[in-house]
Amino acid sequence: MTNLRKEAKGRPCMIREPGICNADPATTVLCHLNGGGMAMKHDDKHGAWGCCNCHSWVDGGYIKTGHTKEYMENAHLWGVIRTQQVLIREGKL
Repeated sequence: MTNLRKEAKGRPCMIREPGICNADPATTVLCHLNGGGMAMKHDDKHGAWGCCNCHSWVDGGYIKTGHTKEYMENAHLWGVIRTQQVLIREGKL
C-alpha cells in the first residue's frame, strides 16, 4: 500500500482555508483530525494534504481565528475529499 504520509510531500494544500493557507507545497503534510483520545489520529485515508499553516489551524488554531470546531471539520473534510480524488485518480487509493 502507498505511504499516504509520504505522498503529501510537495503536494498542493487541499484544505485551502482563506486567510490561513500559505499555498506552499514545500510545507505540505498529511493532516489528520484528532481521533477522540489522547494522541489518537484517524486513519491516513482520512487525512488531507495541508500546508503548515492549515495544519496548525486544524490542530487547534481554528479557535484563535474565531472559527468553530464544526467549521474547521467541514473545511478539513473538503480537503480530505480533494486529496482522495487525486489519490484515486493516480491509483494510489
